[in-house]
Amino acid sequence: MKPRSSAEGVVIASVRRRTAAAAAGLVPGDRILAVNGEPVRDAIDFQFHAGDDHLALTVERDGALASVALVRRGGDLGLDLAAPTPSEIATCANKCVFCFIHQLPRGMRRSLYVKDDDFRLSFLHGNYITLTDLDEAALRRIEEQRLSPLYVSVHATDPALRHELLGRPRVSADILPRLERLAKAGIRMHAQIVLCPDVNDGRHLERTVFELAPLHPHVPTTAIVPVGLTRHRERLPRLRGLTPPEARALVATVSGWQERFLATLGSRFVFLADEVYLMAETPLPPAAAYEGFSVAEDGVGLVRRFEDALARALRHFRPPARRRVLTVVTGEMYGPRLVRLLAPLAGHEVEARVAAVPNDFFGRAIAVAGLLTGRDVQRHLAALPHLGEEVLVPAVALRDGDGIFLDDFTLRDLSADLGVPARAVEPSARALLRALRST
Repeated sequence: MKPRSSAEGVVIASVRRRTAAAAAGLVPGDRILAVNGEPVRDAIDFQFHAGDDHLALTVERDGALASVALVRRGGDLGLDLAAPTPSEIATCANKCVFCFIHQLPRGMRRSLYVKDDDFRLSFLHGNYITLTDLDEAALRRIEEQRLSPLYVSVHATDPALRHELLGRPRVSADILPRLERLAKAGIRMHAQIVLCPDVNDGRHLERTVFELAPLHPHVPTTAIVPVGLTRHRERLPRLRGLTPPEARALVATVSGWQERFLATLGSRFVFLADEVYLMAETPLPPAAAYEGFSVAEDGVGLVRRFEDALARALRHFRPPARRRVLTVVTGEMYGPRLVRLLAPLAGHEVEARVAAVPNDFFGRAIAVAGLLTGRDVQRHLAALPHLGEEVLVPAVALRDGDGIFLDDFTLRDLSADLGVPARAVEPSARALLRALRST
């Protein structure tokens, strides 16, 4: 039997022991081409067709086809699928005036320059997409397979302004008709606005928010995030970031909108990124105001969730067996708050020295921990008089699983240069306190 093209199907990355997949004899590297006779193009097709308890899989292994019977044991099949390769991802044809990828310097690893605009990654991983490149077949697939929620980069509902913000792409589609079509099909879509002062703020921002509001609850949230500008903007449109007074004004404006929407929609609907509150130096909203933290991964409510969890965990913190002195790395923006939050540990035999690292690689306007490079961390820490027995690095600054910073500097490099062990810590209160308490 002749195998199909290796571009079809999904590849198994791993199989967990004592699971349905292991019992069926599946192994890493197997390519699943069909489920119960239905062709599989990608992970979404696999999920869509693999909901039954009894599955007949068409599998390609070592160039030959085989039929595999799989009987579900509980909810989990016990297999993980390989991530799509860059050639399998739908790339973005826009040239957004604020695109972060366009602001990267040359010479970094190739994967960092991939611009995706793939509705499958939006559904699977929460990536934001513009909807501009979707053809009729893709729209129908979203509707038929109920791919919800999606995460949509709106930026402006004024068609002419949005066209400018997206870099005047060759293919242009008004955003509201597409959102309305998907909403009518029952698809939920989280909207995002990257706010560029003097471009899509003021009356333009108000228009965008209030033209999206009638689509609630199918558009359950609209997140406003400030534009991020690096120092590598040669030959790019002139933009500027928010100033602290503008951030304070924006907080007041959005607070008023939230009150209005809460009364009319039953939801605050529009939410500000944490960065705006930190920039404005105003109190963060309480946890209830984030209505379940549905877009926390977009930087909306992460700080509130972390700080509330840290306060709870500190009430039950047990001192370590011996006194510990450590350095905790973070970005410049959050450094002062983290100093105050960790100060109570001094009474529990833990001295947590916060190192707020300036971002010289991307520029000081980029002040979040997730975009720190290894060499900036190394340079800053090397100038400090005493780092203690260990350096804790936020895992969000590292590539998943392999301890590599954006500039290909590694945790091992950092440890060797500093002469102090460096450890990655997940961005949760429990993980941080566990790392502070013990090796």
